[in-house]
Amino acid sequence: MDEAEFDRFADEYHHHHAANIKASGEAPEFFAKYKVDDVSAVLRRSGGRPARILDFGGGVGNSLGPMRAAFPGSEIILLDPSSRSLEIARRRHPAGATFQQFDGRRIPLPDKAVDLVFASCVFHHIPADLHVPLLREIDRVLAPGGNLFVFEHNPYNPITVRAVRDCPFDDCAVLISAATMRQRLDDAGLTANRVVYRIFFPHFLRGLRATERCLAHLPLGAQYYAHAIKAAA
Repeated sequence: MDEAEFDRFADEYHHHHAANIKASGEAPEFFAKYKVDDVSAVLRRSGGRPARILDFGGGVGNSLGPMRAAFPGSEIILLDPSSRSLEIARRRHPAGATFQQFDGRRIPLPDKAVDLVFASCVFHHIPADLHVPLLREIDRVLAPGGNLFVFEHNPYNPITVRAVRDCPFDDCAVLISAATMRQRLDDAGLTANRVVYRIFFPHFLRGLRATERCLAHLPLGAQYYAHAIKAAA
């Protein structure tokens, strides 16, 4: 999906997203919050507190509220190729971040500029031949010891596949398996030290979600994240 397509869907993004995930029983806010909560929990265990965060492909700012709550002292940069999405994000969270447009190829930040990069269901919209170059760009702007979390839809989950197939703004999406994402991270020089599968149960079975940590290695969840840490200098 190019800039013009993102601009075209920006105003209706929340409506389409909410309709698309209706079968889960959850609102878009649930999916935005659980991802940030996962990242926060991992970083708490490692003792890390990012001074500067890059929300890569942050779109209309769905993650900004949870991110600001989880990391109140951090500087956040929301990066996106869509000027209309950035305009909406800025209106929703006027003091929540720095809003930066980019050309979809080179991140307009200096080397080693950020401590955390968060990419929430972004790469399936990007042509496959650009994945490794963009991951190398992410590696360039990450400080040594910095963390990258890439959340993606699981192509082995049939409900996820159907939801993506029926979603207007996912028309050109190509889902990426966790194994493929790990390989692309490795090719970019980032070592994915683990993959975690998430969202096994819909809202009406939410009482079972406490068991998800025991299922995290099973490739059945609706989504997954790959966590990579940049090697220390």
